[in-house]
Amino acid sequence: MTKTMTKWFGKKPVVKSRPPKPQVDSTPSAPERTAKELATERGEPWIQVLRIDVDPANLHQGSFELDWNDIFVSRLVKAGYMLKKDDTDAEIVDRWFQNVCRHVVMETWEQEQAIRKSGIYVRTTDIGNGRSEVS
Repeated sequence: MTKTMTKWFGKKPVVKSRPPKPQVDSTPSAPERTAKELATERGEPWIQVLRIDVDPANLHQGSFELDWNDIFVSRLVKAGYMLKKDDTDAEIVDRWFQNVCRHVVMETWEQEQAIRKSGIYVRTTDIGNGRSEVS
């Protein structure tokens, strides 16, 4: 071996110090609270549409999946949506939801009637290329 190689082999490798590994906390962290849990903690009513399903074979048929907290149901009971002592929460919420839908339909019908009475008619003409003219 040459002198240079001996020096090279004789050296101890230089190891740079690494930052210490972060200590892992063994206690599990609390899971984040949902909007429903936060509203309940604040004493607020809460409802959410979780899913809407539509029958592709019959677009007039569909369903909604709703979630709510007990405070929401209590407010509905106070508003008169509980008709029988043995009504379930789902029946009370469904009655409210049907009422909301009914009001949407009635508002749309009333607007149509007002337009017809005023003599205002809206005409849509297809002018091709995916465009239409409204007059």
